[in-house]
Amino acid sequence: MSNTQIWYIVKRNVGNCEIIPSEEVGEGNPDVIEQWGPFDSREDAIARRIGLIRSGKCQPQ
Repeated sequence: MSNTQIWYIVKRNVGNCEIIPSEEVGEGNPDVIEQWGPFDSREDAIARRIGLIRSGKCQPQ
């Protein structure tokens, strides 16, 4: 069985970035400021979020 889950990073109004599955990504969510992705694995999304935190685009949780 293959893992076909797609992940996204979303930046919330408070400045934190969360990693969420593609099912939870919605266009009508006013809480989301920015979005990055899609990523093939959660690990790829985590690595990218670390880069976003280091570059100052996201706040650590």
